Amino acid sequence: MNKLTKKSFYSFLSLYLLSSFIFLSLASYWFYTAQVSMEMNSNYYKMNSIANQVSSDVIRAHMMKEELVLQNFENASVALFDADNELKYGSIMQEADFSKDYYMQGKTFTLVSQATAGHLGIKYAVIQSNECTQNVLKLKNKILFVTIIVAFIIIFISVALSYIFLKPIKEKMQAIEDFVRDTTHELNTPITALMMSTSRAINKKTYDERIMKNISISTKQLYDMYSALSFLSFDNASEKPQQLAFEEVVKNSIDYFDEILERKNIQVLFESTPCTLMIAPTKAKMLINNLLGNAIKYSHPNSEIKIKLSEKSFTIQDKGIGIAKNKLESIFKRFERANSYAGGFGVGLSIVESIIKEYGFKIMLESKENSGTSITLLF
Repeated sequence: MNKLTKKSFYSFLSLYLLSSFIFLSLASYWFYTAQVSMEMNSNYYKMNSIANQVSSDVIRAHMMKEELVLQNFENASVALFDADNELKYGSIMQEADFSKDYYMQGKTFTLVSQATAGHLGIKYAVIQSNECTQNVLKLKNKILFVTIIVAFIIIFISVALSYIFLKPIKEKMQAIEDFVRDTTHELNTPITALMMSTSRAINKKTYDERIMKNISISTKQLYDMYSALSFLSFDNASEKPQQLAFEEVVKNSIDYFDEILERKNIQVLFESTPCTLMIAPTKAKMLINNLLGNAIKYSHPNSEIKIKLSEKSFTIQDKGIGIAKNKLESIFKRFERANSYAGGFGVGLSIVESIIKEYGFKIMLESKENSGTSITLLF
């Protein structure tokens, strides 16, 4: 990842983790407080139930004139006190405060009940327990454990989502970087050729045909690059469609590439019938120039290109290097190149596809490696 992609990745990851951890912390705190409240209520009712049961035993023993026997209760201590706060039966964990009904001191909860109603001289039934504190501690540990596990899961998910979210951006940035690198490389060739040809012409002080052809080819290559970049970068919708004799557009394109065809010794066989299309002139030119330019670029020297134009279709067929089968579905994507045989930006067929979609044309492509490519446009 480059610096920009890394910055975006860490920014998205930080924001996602921060918001997730805030939500997780709030959810954990809410759940903890809710569970503690439930545990304390449950503890109160449990201790109150014990107090009522003990008071019932006191009253029954008094009424039946029986000896009082205190029951043993799990996780709770029970003691009975008279009106002078003197211990009569049982034992407790810590000194009781008889001015309060229910309170917590340290880790121990204390409930003071007067439900005995003075029977057997007992005024207070005191119940003490630290079970609630132990349960809350266990609950806290469980919530902390689950929160940590969920936090690790969130971290894993956030990293995965960050990669998924940034993958298209990363691919686009890589495509742009490749495009800039290819542009620099592609521009270097015609510019160097122009400089050398111009320098030779100045030194010779004469302008022979070969020098002029080199200048013409390099100039056209630069113009084609400029046209492609302008088409991709600027709005071309303002140009109105008009009735065009499409065979003239094709002939002009063949003439335009004449010097390059001659240099590679490629013969163009053009068969046509009159064809009139409603299309913007610039887009018609871009359409044919990109198709013919690709055919020339990927054709072997001393080969031929067949072009056939009818009222309803246009076909261009070369005997060049062809396209790999696994690349056929992706070559219309912008900045996508089937190979590095002859350089290029990977925008030509993207432009072609945008134009045929705009005018409702259809395109059929057949290609085989080392055998050539055939492209048909159906109007």
